[in-house]
Amino acid sequence: MQEDVDVLCLSILSGAHMTLLPEIVDLMKRRNLDDVLVIAGGIIPDEDIPKLKEIGIAEVFGPGTPTHVTIDYIKSNLRRKL
Repeated sequence: MQEDVDVLCLSILSGAHMTLLPEIVDLMKRRNLDDVLVIAGGIIPDEDIPKLKEIGIAEVFGPGTPTHVTIDYIKSNLRRKL
């Protein structure tokens, strides 16, 4: 919030993605940070991805995703106009 970011990228390797990510998204919504693009990465099972997208995670990038794929996604999906 203080840094006025355009994108928040969260990487979860602990398996706590279904606890931590919803909590972070909820906190952001309560602070009216709806214009921040939120993406996630790490070891996240395919069956959890639809629920994460439902709560507001725009995209989930798994292990081995080429960097350019993530960069292209961010450039194409920024919510704020730069």
